[in-house]
Amino acid sequence: MSETNDMTVTQSSALYLPEGEGAGAHRGMKRFAELFVLLGTSTKTNDKLNALTAYFAGAGDKDKVWVIALFSGRKPKRTVNATQLQVWSRELTGLPQWLFEESYHTVGDLAETIALLLPERGGVRETVDGRPDLTLNTGGSGKEFLNEMDVPDTGESTGSLSYYLEKLMTIGKETEEVKKSFVLHCWEQMDRDERLVFNKLITGGFRIGISQKMIVNALAKTVGVSPSIIAHRISGSWDPSTESFSTLLSEEGAGRDISQPYPFYLAYALEGEAAELGSPQEWQAEWKWDGIRGELIRREDQLFVWSRGEELMTEKFPEYQALKDRLPEGTVLDGEIIGLGSRPHAPSADVRDGGKDPEAGDGPENENTGNSGKENTEKIPGDSGHLPENPGGFVPLPFAALQTRIGRKNVTKKQLNEVPVGFIAYDLLEYEGTDWRDRPLQERREQLEKIVRGANHPLLQISPVIDFRDWGELADAREQSRDRGSEGIMLKKKASFYQVGRKRGDWWKWKIDPLVIDAVMIYAQKGHGRRSNLYTDYTFAVKDGEKLVTFTKAYSGLTDKELGEVDAFVKRNSLEKFGPVRTVKPELVFEIAFEGIAASGRHKSGVALRFPRINRWRKDKKADEINTLDDLKKLLQLHGK
Repeated sequence: MSETNDMTVTQSSALYLPEGEGAGAHRGMKRFAELFVLLGTSTKTNDKLNALTAYFAGAGDKDKVWVIALFSGRKPKRTVNATQLQVWSRELTGLPQWLFEESYHTVGDLAETIALLLPERGGVRETVDGRPDLTLNTGGSGKEFLNEMDVPDTGESTGSLSYYLEKLMTIGKETEEVKKSFVLHCWEQMDRDERLVFNKLITGGFRIGISQKMIVNALAKTVGVSPSIIAHRISGSWDPSTESFSTLLSEEGAGRDISQPYPFYLAYALEGEAAELGSPQEWQAEWKWDGIRGELIRREDQLFVWSRGEELMTEKFPEYQALKDRLPEGTVLDGEIIGLGSRPHAPSADVRDGGKDPEAGDGPENENTGNSGKENTEKIPGDSGHLPENPGGFVPLPFAALQTRIGRKNVTKKQLNEVPVGFIAYDLLEYEGTDWRDRPLQERREQLEKIVRGANHPLLQISPVIDFRDWGELADAREQSRDRGSEGIMLKKKASFYQVGRKRGDWWKWKIDPLVIDAVMIYAQKGHGRRSNLYTDYTFAVKDGEKLVTFTKAYSGLTDKELGEVDAFVKRNSLEKFGPVRTVKPELVFEIAFEGIAASGRHKSGVALRFPRINRWRKDKKADEINTLDDLKKLLQLHGK
């Protein structure tokens, strides 16, 4: 076995030590650093799952709670900024700014760059050529703060993960001198992997390819509870600094938060023919709307709004409070947070710049959004070409309109009027305080229709069920998706239960083909993580007369082999350098796919794309054969909103 493999086995084995064994060598922060490195370097799902399971079996309870929080997106508030970290690390290493920036551009991650550049723990203490060493010179207030915090100073190992996270949270209001003293002291006590993790705790950059599903499965194996129950218990709003591991995963703890959402059921893309699914009579078909998947929760006379990303968004959509007294107590609806109106066009992306769309409606209370209690099925037309309205007369606004509200900390009355938001209900998860997820879809749908009819408010619409006799008829209806502001069709087995996470078999998304355009690459930038040494982030342009006009960036869609080829091209054909960005000869042509297009005053091209990615490398085309800006504008005219 090679030396590298020996090291890997040693690190992996360390994760299986129960808390207390290997005292001084495998304490909390070190244990988490080993887990983090293993998860970041392993490519096998089972290895990652086993490492997580072993960690949860052996780590301290407080550390386990924080790991659940970190890996499920609950990051602590940043109290030290990136600029401060760069300055302090350059002072320690004596590197000039240009060399530090070159190193950063090569590595692609600030936390890792600093961990690699800092001197080894216990290194040279003498000052060399006027360079600062690792001996702290914290000054009075800094030393007092360090003493108060009882910073570990063993010279061999550091404290627990929870210790460092909670101390980082407390220094937010301290002076820069105190923050610097704490960070430098921690760096001095840590090895390289621990510094990497510590830096990432500060910067918030935890992207290591661990899904929520994997965390749930590891916890389920650890405590002997089904994954679906674990997924529900760790969802919602909870504070890792005060929550205990046992309470978090207990049945009693599950009811601690009245706003707690259910884990979402997600569909896989339909890869084969729809006819392979069997009898059409066994399936329910709906339009796939393009908004934010969310849950409306009405409990104890309060209304809450959660996104699929487990973000509590109640304050961002105040108009939903109109539904609080119209929904039964103990109700949870799964659906789409989406802009709704009766007009055919939405505000352009320029709305976010403060301009008002001349066609903007009068707000969410405008009754012309329709009656949500109308019949909820529709007949697909034959060859007449007539496109029926959605039941209730609502028109979904494009995602670009909704984006103008998502990023706002405070929503103004003007924004409420410019982008009226509604909720398209898909499913019923809880009714009268009882979990309905283990009931068949057909039964859930019947009760959902009664709830929406009873609410009788234009903000709340029900997702129309498409009436179809055979798969060919449904395929014809699917071709109308883009005209309806839909991404395609959702197929759900009528007998299906509401499961947790992405599952195959009962739910499928049958999306329409993306829009495509041929473009030339003109800028390239190195990626992050394992691709930090390759140029993998590209900017593309189309022709505008004799000029090239940039219109989008794309980061995915190529194989590893193709990425290597493009990287070699960039290094051979760079024309200019702007920090980490390289201008390259406009020779490589790619087909860019995207889901939607909208007008935008923030882009030189005047358009913004939805979900752009590289569809294929057009090695058969030359740069003078790419599409034009006029082609983009035609797509905007046809498919933009």
